[in-house]
Amino acid sequence: MTKVIRTENLTKVYNHTVVPVHALGGVDLEVEKGEFTAIIGPSGSGKTTLLNMIGGLDHPTSGRVFVGDTEMTALKESKLIDFRLRNIGFVFQSYNLIPVLTAKENISFIMLLQKRSKEEMEARAIQLLQEVGLTDKADVRPQKLSGGQQQRVAVARALASRPQFVLADEPTANLDTQSAFNLLDIMQKLNEEEHITLLFSTHDQRVIDRARRVIKLVDGKIASDERR
Repeated sequence: MTKVIRTENLTKVYNHTVVPVHALGGVDLEVEKGEFTAIIGPSGSGKTTLLNMIGGLDHPTSGRVFVGDTEMTALKESKLIDFRLRNIGFVFQSYNLIPVLTAKENISFIMLLQKRSKEEMEARAIQLLQEVGLTDKADVRPQKLSGGQQQRVAVARALASRPQFVLADEPTANLDTQSAFNLLDIMQKLNEEEHITLLFSTHDQRVIDRARRVIKLVDGKIASDERR
């Protein structure tokens, strides 16, 4: 199997408080292509910190992160931004859609940054709207979409660049039960049919039940790692 993500002895210490906070304590992790992995653990266990390190949104205190054959932790900031843009999809708890753009424009935005052609952006955005069941909402702005619909747009946007993997930080936390199940149905289908690699941080049992691998963090360290 192809290893998409690899971390080596990843540590993170936050020193901006009176007492240093050891958020990660030497995490070694490998994620293979096509895995659907949930990272669980109590609040403060390091879930979001780990995702931020893997996604290049924050820098580790020590250790290394590889995406494919590229050591992300060795990239200069400008190259890191470009690498992240082309290789990693993000889904956030708060959706993070651009309010002045329509659903289709939000999905297209990352491709615009990649300087894709207008024709390619249009075709890809329409395809993804179909996949997440929102073709009829293409020209609707976020404030007129439900929370579940906004999160489906966010998933489509994360997939627009055809990333190597998608990181999702508590993506169902703000959704009602039916919206959460609809979102998970879509992501599970994408994982199974298109072999998209998914890495979630979550407290949500609905997500945990769908995952085929569950990693538990406790005090910034991997306490268990179960494949199903």
